Amino acid sequence: MTPNPLKIGPYVLSSPFVLAPMAGVTDAPFRRLCRRFGAGMTTSEMTTADTGLWQTPKSRYRLDLDLDAEPVAVQIAGSDPVQLADAARAVVARGAQIVDINMGCPARKVCNKAAGSALLRDEKLVAAILASVVAAVDVPVTLKIRTGWDAANRNALTIARIAEDAGIQSLAIHGRTRACRYGGEAEYETIAAVKRAIRIPVIANGDITTFEKSLEVLRLTNADGLMIGRGAQGRPWIFRELKTCLAGSAENTQLEKSELRDIMLDHLDEVHRFYGEETGVRVARKHLNWYCRNLANAEEYRYQVVRVDSASAQIRLTKEYFERDNGGVSLAA
Repeated sequence: MTPNPLKIGPYVLSSPFVLAPMAGVTDAPFRRLCRRFGAGMTTSEMTTADTGLWQTPKSRYRLDLDLDAEPVAVQIAGSDPVQLADAARAVVARGAQIVDINMGCPARKVCNKAAGSALLRDEKLVAAILASVVAAVDVPVTLKIRTGWDAANRNALTIARIAEDAGIQSLAIHGRTRACRYGGEAEYETIAAVKRAIRIPVIANGDITTFEKSLEVLRLTNADGLMIGRGAQGRPWIFRELKTCLAGSAENTQLEKSELRDIMLDHLDEVHRFYGEETGVRVARKHLNWYCRNLANAEEYRYQVVRVDSASAQIRLTKEYFERDNGGVSLAA
């Protein structure tokens, strides 16, 4: 099945497959790469609603917005309605065209501050936050949630109705509770129930890593779109694969060895330039680890490339790996 075009406010997305905002992963270089392969929308990493912290290096990187891409979406997180409204106004002033509110992050350091998915325990506070942010800005406000706090408290349907009544323009749902964190398998029955109950677009998230799984999730949920998170780590071309296959195209989406080499080298160059060499080399290591999942006979390369401390060494080792007769790309899902 092919979903209808995904529309958020005035924005019709080019693809129903969007990149999940992931702290420490979906920085500006990675977002650009995913858009290059057809992601219908990318959203900034989760940014604190405390604008007093926006001068830290981490926040400055996260608030480097994609002003050359439409729609420009920024995710904010917090637990105070006034503070979140102020943050929404601030990111819109910087160029955001969509403001996304995080009520899905299960990380302890976020939930311990009563933010992220911890908010799902307090439906009155959820309503106050959503009303405050929607009233504060003239751009679409979206929401990311989980199915509930734990298996005994799956209240996504209630939260979804609160969100629709508050004027939220789309709802992304991860098919796990906060208690699940990232363990076990995502469930999609709750997402399907939400989709049946509300009129705003619903985007399904959780364990969507292959074309076959994307078809299954679309069938089970009837969602308007799919949000890809961990499935895009080390595999940003997944958006091209999904979009092409869903359209029924006969186009070959398999990567050639030379294409993967160029993807990795371009990504390294962007990361090194974006962060500077010292930080860039550290950030690049996790992406290189993920890329190695798709490389044959890459054990020695991976061991070396995540331990060197210079940009030139990471680039040299990557070039040398692809110059060897090592079997090249392994694209097993």
